[in-house]
Amino acid sequence: MNRINSYEELQNLFQDYSKKLKMRTPSREEELEAENKRCKRHITVCGGTGCQSSDSPKIIENLRKEIEKAGLSDEVVVSVTGCFGFCEKGPIVHINPDNTFYIQVTPDDAQELVSEHLLNGRSVQRLLYEEPSVKGKVKRQDEMSFYKKQHRIALRNCGFINPEDITEYIGVKGYLALAQAIIQMTPDEVIKVMIESGLRGRGGGGFPTGKKWASAKSYEADQKYIICNADEGDPGAFMDRSILEGDPNSVLEAMAIAGYSIGASKGFIYIRAEYPLAVNRIKIALKQAKELGLLGDNILGTDFSFDIELKYGAGAFVCGEETALIHSIEGKRGEPTNKPPFPAESGLWGKPTSVNNVETFANIPAIIINGAKWYSSIGTAGSKGTKVFALAGKINNVGLVEVPMGTTLREIIYDIGGGIKNGRKFKAVQTGGPSGGCITAENLDLSIDYESLTAIGSMMGSGGMIVMDEDNCMVDIAKFYLQFTVEESCGKCTPCRVGTKRLLEILTKITDGEGTEQDLATLKSLGQIIKDTSLCGLGQTAPNPVLSTMKYFWDEYVAHVRDHRCPAGVCKKLIRFEITDKCIGCTKCARSCPVSCISGNVKGIHFIHQDKCIKCGACYSSCPVNAISKI
Repeated sequence: MNRINSYEELQNLFQDYSKKLKMRTPSREEELEAENKRCKRHITVCGGTGCQSSDSPKIIENLRKEIEKAGLSDEVVVSVTGCFGFCEKGPIVHINPDNTFYIQVTPDDAQELVSEHLLNGRSVQRLLYEEPSVKGKVKRQDEMSFYKKQHRIALRNCGFINPEDITEYIGVKGYLALAQAIIQMTPDEVIKVMIESGLRGRGGGGFPTGKKWASAKSYEADQKYIICNADEGDPGAFMDRSILEGDPNSVLEAMAIAGYSIGASKGFIYIRAEYPLAVNRIKIALKQAKELGLLGDNILGTDFSFDIELKYGAGAFVCGEETALIHSIEGKRGEPTNKPPFPAESGLWGKPTSVNNVETFANIPAIIINGAKWYSSIGTAGSKGTKVFALAGKINNVGLVEVPMGTTLREIIYDIGGGIKNGRKFKAVQTGGPSGGCITAENLDLSIDYESLTAIGSMMGSGGMIVMDEDNCMVDIAKFYLQFTVEESCGKCTPCRVGTKRLLEILTKITDGEGTEQDLATLKSLGQIIKDTSLCGLGQTAPNPVLSTMKYFWDEYVAHVRDHRCPAGVCKKLIRFEITDKCIGCTKCARSCPVSCISGNVKGIHFIHQDKCIKCGACYSSCPVNAISKI
């Protein structure tokens, strides 16, 4: 392909490339029937990390072979795409224009999909999604409850275009926002649009993006930088990874727009090396964008030049903090520094620098194309637009969810998430990962935005949302997150380095049945001290899971300390397995025990030797008549 030298050339390419995407645009059944002929079809197969690990490349290979065998090569196109978001049900195969959505497809299903769906026009029923609440098969993606309440802006192209083909990105108006910005707008006008849109940083802090850019622009320097923070480290979070895997060009385009607005000519994407697929697709996107002249010198024939370089992180959670990230790019130890000065004044190599995360950047081209008023009309008064959440845990529909700010937790968990697995009772949801806090059933109708979450002791964070049911121990959950932050602390400041270890030691005492009421008081006071005195956001938010679970689940902490009992039956040293008189003497429990601590005769009631029991629960799980109680 030749270099694109003008706005007009780019617009012409958009017109050309958008035509080839039309056959993958969903149509209604009556529209298909009205054509009165076999319509051309486009099959997109999920190519995200999760689906690739379940053989989606082989599915594509087998589909192409079967299509060729059936003589349909001129009528059916098969291509890879990014994550559809419905991760629990992958690999996903989506057939358009009839909008048929197949789940949990295997390579062996390719032959049936071609013979039944493509040749005979019959849906393969066993591969269709079944709604948990209605117990009925759903054929079309837009009729599935998982998607009905979503509003995809950051994820708009994921599951639609091929992320490894820049022409498809151009076909969905890709790089037109950059062209509009650098040719038709001044840097100040771009920043004004961002301020008026109300977009706030999606990495956790929620600082207004336009104001951050304005600050970086206000400082004079011979060199300025744009950094994309792709160091996604929260347990259970995979929003940024999926965007980079499914729509990398949207981030590159947004970085160039940001560079134009603040006067930067260089950008860096700081990404953890554990994201090999995202890294590969960014490299492909960078190569193609540079070949077309959409990055590099004199973009679209203007005097604006902007280039982007990849930098790899080694998986340190603290490097998600912007000053620690900057030090890591500079080749130094990834430790935070006091602010001010903020990076906008003195960042990378002492130069004005603007740091935004992946999801923030993914919104920007859509805002430039559609306008600030369009974006600000979505969401709440203080939190505009949409937010992507990684919905995981004890939930039926695990996956990526993008909803307007102000959507309630109940809608996300029950309407989109399909409710709690196995009909269990909802207990809590952790938002914001190790930096956030637990939200209980009494707040299920809470509108999700920055202010409302902060008001109840949690936070938006980058978007992790872990759902818990009645079988989760909240003391153990708090300990899990503390273990993570202790391991990830950079050790620079004493409150975080030492304080979080002390918190973890106390929580371990409590879950071991050795806690005291004084320990409960110490947890509260020490947690508050760490929040108030730590250097960076990691330490300042580390006590949140402890303090929020103590606030909402105080009775569980008391049960562990006063009664030496774990109500959820999770903390091993506080549970006891006993065989009741329901025992039929089948010996399954004895045969499953790894330490041979169960004795008894065939057809006789068995007995557990408590001094040998390691509380693994193997006997409890294997008993066919529920004769073993967990106390």
